Amino acid sequence: MTTHAAFTPQEWELILEAPTSAGMIVVTASRGGTFRETFSMAKAYAEARERHGASELLDEIVSAKPKVDRHASSPDDLETKGLQHLRDAVATLETKATPQELEDYRQFVVGLAERVAHAHREDGQEVSDAERAAIEKIQGALH
Repeated sequence: MTTHAAFTPQEWELILEAPTSAGMIVVTASRGGTFRETFSMAKAYAEARERHGASELLDEIVSAKPKVDRHASSPDDLETKGLQHLRDAVATLETKATPQELEDYRQFVVGLAERVAHAHREDGQEVSDAERAAIEKIQGALH
C-alpha cells in the first residue's frame, strides 16, 4: 500500500490538485451551473470518503483538502494546465503507486468529471457536447 509518505511535498500537491483540475475543466467547458457543478465535485469527495478502505492512497487523497490551481488566467489556460497536472500526476503515480492504486485514481478522477458534467442540464442536454469533449480530454490525459 502506497501512502502520501512515498511522495515529495510537490508530488503530493500535484496528486491532490489533479482531480480538482479535472472538475474545473468540466465546469468551465460550458456556461451555467457553476454552483451546482462545484457542489457536485465536493459530493464526489464525500462519497469517495464513504467508500473508505478500498485504497489507502485514495483514502488519503479524498481525506485531504482539495487543492485548486489558482494560477489559470482563462478557461483555455485552466484546461491546458489542468490536463498537464493530470499527465504529471499519472506519471508520478506510475513510478510510486501500485497498478491498482493508479487505476483507482483514474476512476476517481473520471467519476468526478462525469459527476460534474451531470450536475446541470445545458441546452436541454444532460451533458453538453463541450463537457463530453472535456471528459474525453481528461480520459486521454489519464492514460
